[in-house]
Amino acid sequence: MDAGQVRLSGSSKSSPLLSEESALVDQDARPFSSEDKHAKQCRQDNPSMQPVVSSGQNTERSAAYFRWPPFSRAHGTAEERAAYFSGLQKDFVVESNDKAPGQQATTLLDLMTIRAFHSKELRRCSLGTALGFRTRGGLVTDVPAIIVFVARKVHKQWLHQLQRLPRTLEGPGGIWCDVDVVEFSYCGNSAIAPKEQVYTELVEGLQGNDPHIGPGSQVASQETYGTLGAIVRSRTGSRQVGFLTNRHVAVDLDYPNQKMFHPLPPILGPGVYLGAVERATSFITDDLWYNIFASMNPETFVRADGAFIPFGECFDLSKVKTSVKGVGEMGDVVDLDLQAPIGSIVGKQVVKVGRSSGVTKGSIMAYALEYNDEKGICFFTDFLIVGENGQAFDLEGDSGSLILIIDGEGKTKPRPVGIIWGGTANRGRLKLRHGCGPENWTSGVDLGRLLDLLQLSVIKNNDDLAGMCSTWHMIKHRTNSVLPLCTKDDCVMKLTA
Repeated sequence: MDAGQVRLSGSSKSSPLLSEESALVDQDARPFSSEDKHAKQCRQDNPSMQPVVSSGQNTERSAAYFRWPPFSRAHGTAEERAAYFSGLQKDFVVESNDKAPGQQATTLLDLMTIRAFHSKELRRCSLGTALGFRTRGGLVTDVPAIIVFVARKVHKQWLHQLQRLPRTLEGPGGIWCDVDVVEFSYCGNSAIAPKEQVYTELVEGLQGNDPHIGPGSQVASQETYGTLGAIVRSRTGSRQVGFLTNRHVAVDLDYPNQKMFHPLPPILGPGVYLGAVERATSFITDDLWYNIFASMNPETFVRADGAFIPFGECFDLSKVKTSVKGVGEMGDVVDLDLQAPIGSIVGKQVVKVGRSSGVTKGSIMAYALEYNDEKGICFFTDFLIVGENGQAFDLEGDSGSLILIIDGEGKTKPRPVGIIWGGTANRGRLKLRHGCGPENWTSGVDLGRLLDLLQLSVIKNNDDLAGMCSTWHMIKHRTNSVLPLCTKDDCVMKLTA
């Protein structure tokens, strides 16, 4: 940081040195809200029951809400949250009496804590915030920063004092970081716009032209289809083998049974019954997800959009492959530590395979995106991903796709780090470079935390799958446990006109 700059701290009354670029907020733009009537409108406009493509934008009022396993304790109370931040503030007061300069933030936890202390100021003049690195001239630097999303960036001389953002922010213990302003171009709903489609041999295979299914394959509930994320096994009970996808792909409360098929449900086209949803989750409180209070707002929730579907007893598991088509075998799941350096996750190159867009590459631009809705509820989503060379990282129908970190040289196996739960191709875009158009972005869920919540483990290769299937059947025989049942009609491929 340049000498002479003033850092805005949680208790400081001094005026901060302002950034050359600051914020002008459009109060009508709510780009991070998941409110979208697309699925409902499709059912109304299509009496022939055409399948709805999952885009992660469905309203929560029309979807199931599960929390499994049941929590052993209630989440942190408002009093506990206030006491936590009060304790940090006391530590800050003690440190601030020392004349020694503070340290620059280096970990995700540092940035998360600084942001929490300045949440009110940031919320007043932004659409949302995230943790990452400063971008300069269209290139990502290695300078830790809180990324602030605004509707329009203008020079500070055209802004009122309350609309201006500081260059830096300071938190407990004098830890400080930069502030980076990124423009979010809100596009609104574009239901009338034609949906982009990709036609390749790989995509057609994922949509039902392959003899096997695995990560990237199309899966469908009664009226919605998305992407199979990973082949997994349960850590509890009879250790069933199944697959992971998004909750909003797998669950529809308009139907009494939450069944999944490939490639389509029988009433809509050719398809085979895979199994029924056993565990699913939509949201979880921040203290249970991150093991810390990530915000001062007592109404804070993290998007944890996942569902576990064990394969039905009648499904032939020889049709299942664990490798990611177009990518290959995967390595170990990334266990993300908030106390790790910011660069351990932000800036990493990633790849995904989805039933709509096939193989795409991108990079993790930011972690722990935070925004508040009009009711004052605070929401987090783990990953913010931007596609390579300005291309979209996902298309509608790719929800549930596995996100894997790659090294760029192919020396190590890609490591799973998350699953896609939504994107903004029809909602809004990020303007990251001067003189260039805005870019699409994609939201992802931290896979390691989701697996722990649902008590699942990823099966990385076909040998492990064969061994786990044998163990599964041994446990079933020994305990006489009952696996998910399927009817004769479920097991027979149906063709409709």
